[in-house]
Amino acid sequence: MTFDGSILPLILAFLGGGLLLGLGVWLVFRKGGGQGDLDHVMRELDKNTQELAGRLAQLSEDSRKAQGELSKAVQDRLDKVSERMGRSLEETATKTAKSMGEIHTRLEVIDKAQKNITELSGEIVGLQNILSNKQARGAFGEVQLKDLVSSILPPQAYKFQATLSTGRVADCLIMLPYPPGPIAVDAKFPLESFHLLRKARTGAEKERAGKAFAADILRHVIHISERYIVPNETADSALMFLPSETVYAELYANFPQVVEKSYRLKVWIVSPTTLMATLNTVRAILMDVKMREQAGLIQKEVQVLMEDIVRLDQRVGALSNHFSLAQRDVDQIQTSTRKISSRGKKIKEVRLEEDDDDPAESIEPKPARPKLSRARTRKIFDCKPFTVHY
Repeated sequence: MTFDGSILPLILAFLGGGLLLGLGVWLVFRKGGGQGDLDHVMRELDKNTQELAGRLAQLSEDSRKAQGELSKAVQDRLDKVSERMGRSLEETATKTAKSMGEIHTRLEVIDKAQKNITELSGEIVGLQNILSNKQARGAFGEVQLKDLVSSILPPQAYKFQATLSTGRVADCLIMLPYPPGPIAVDAKFPLESFHLLRKARTGAEKERAGKAFAADILRHVIHISERYIVPNETADSALMFLPSETVYAELYANFPQVVEKSYRLKVWIVSPTTLMATLNTVRAILMDVKMREQAGLIQKEVQVLMEDIVRLDQRVGALSNHFSLAQRDVDQIQTSTRKISSRGKKIKEVRLEEDDDDPAESIEPKPARPKLSRARTRKIFDCKPFTVHY
């Protein structure tokens, strides 16, 4: 049995009261009190003991109820805390699972990106290997040139690997009419000196690499001018195709003297972007030439069309005359029908007047009237015979 703070003072009071009563009994005996006093003291002690026992019982019951309510409140509080902790743990687990799923998805994306980067690295290495080999580099330029030309010009407007009368083979020959004539395109380009220029760090290295790059470009321009510009066979100019926009930009930005010399040699240096614009211009020229070739046929067809229009106008006039004759005949028919209606009304009015002259005559028999001949009838009503034209 446990006692809280409210019961302990009562117990102490009970013990104190017992001690006081014991002390009172001792004093009574010491003073020589009688049996009556002793009985009175015992009754008081017994009364106080009973009262204290009742209070203790009540206090014990109150303590038990309070302890039960406290236990219930503590249990309810523990249940609520457990429920909250359960919900919190469940939500935490759900969020953790969702976060783990998102992390897994992101890891998959990162893994795919890593694979793409690996593949791209391999492709870059392959491209570097291609560009480091002159023959492979020429083939790379030819592939780009073929894609651009075939996507813009019609098939009859170009030839790949065309052999000239000099025995030289042009990467592409754009078939333009005279003038100016077919234009040769060369797709090979110097790249080693450009790489040296990009790798140069000091001023002296950059100067040497720049001179080497300009000399390589100019040497290639001279070769194109000598090999692919053939009088009376090709145009008086040719194209040098650089499949790298970076090389093209470096050349036009920092080596204007090389570009000017190429202009004087009538070799036009083009990149993929400028070649596309050039090919669109060539396509417009080819369309204009084709339209000029078809101009005579168009004029002939227009002349035939004009003759058909004249015949159509004549036939429309004849049809209009027929419509005019038909309209005149219809007008004559309408005139005849109006005259017939008018004469019928006159005949009807004459008969009514004869009927209204003598009502009594309708009872007496009348002698038969002589029949009028057709000529007599015409004379009476002053009518003339008419003819209907159809």
